[in-house]
Amino acid sequence: MVTGGAGMLGATLINRLLADGHHVHCVDLRAPRTAHEKLVHTVSDVRDAPVMKRVTADADVVVHCAAALPSYPAETIRSVIVGGTETVLGAAEANAVPRVVHISSTAVYGLPKVVPTPEDHPREPVDTYSAAKAEAEEVAERFRGREMCLPILRPKTFLGPGRMGLFAMLFEWAEEGRNFPVLGRGDVRIQMFDVADLVDAVVTAMEAPAERADDTFNLGATEFGTLREDFQAVLDAAGHGRKVRSLPARPALAALSLLQRSGLSPVYGRLLHKLLDDSFVATDKAREALGFRPRYSNRDAILRTFDWWRAEQAARARQTTARPARRSEGVTSVEPWRQGALSLAKVLF
Repeated sequence: MVTGGAGMLGATLINRLLADGHHVHCVDLRAPRTAHEKLVHTVSDVRDAPVMKRVTADADVVVHCAAALPSYPAETIRSVIVGGTETVLGAAEANAVPRVVHISSTAVYGLPKVVPTPEDHPREPVDTYSAAKAEAEEVAERFRGREMCLPILRPKTFLGPGRMGLFAMLFEWAEEGRNFPVLGRGDVRIQMFDVADLVDAVVTAMEAPAERADDTFNLGATEFGTLREDFQAVLDAAGHGRKVRSLPARPALAALSLLQRSGLSPVYGRLLHKLLDDSFVATDKAREALGFRPRYSNRDAILRTFDWWRAEQAARARQTTARPARRSEGVTSVEPWRQGALSLAKVLF
């Protein structure tokens, strides 16, 4: 069973599991986009205890991907991430599911000054989302101490085919032949992660011996450069000769923070501050305990996503205009986030 199975990660994971021959049960607020004879789905909120009890009844493994984005209201973020985790794990335990893979995030570290950040670094959340992720890990650790094997995976920001979110802004500006801004010199090293590698890691955690898998693991690309280099790779691929342009870091940060607090920008505070310092985690533990090694570098991941995005834009342009396109609300990572006031800044680049 995969919670959040209609999201970007969940859908990619389900496609992999179906290709591997598994029977899969997708649980999400939306129906999955995939139809397959071995796929069933339940449209439900993960906080619905009776439904979670029913859908975990026949599961051999549960992969808990469902979450709320940082842009959601604070009460929703905590309720979905913490309450949903408690409900899913309680149902899995009641049905004696032997293994649950819990998808967490490196956001639990907050804004650590120790890089690469190891798994034993304290959880120091700095906003509602990271606090909810940290608390959900505490919930998972309580269940781990009982009967089930419970790997906790902490991926860096992941991207790949199917990912929109804030990356759509970079891609759109690049395709339109615009320069793209970075805070300061853009020489910070920001580790990312390809969704195909994350799916490989999930499958590895599903199948590894319990004595090795029953732990917490950082996940991220092992090859990554600076933010300027990664963004410039997209601009180069767009073919317009545009460049990454530096903005004075502190004034830009103050302006973006004001826009975010006013609801005029989707760029949330923790992300803004994360872009000012190196941000990468130690991944030795996953390699040594699970034998997991990622295949893709940062640049591979971002260019794979850009190629997919361009193909999607071309396909949409070919669609008939008889039916108006549904306006995206940017409420999931598979939709482009609304740029708000940032779209007005295009004229400067």
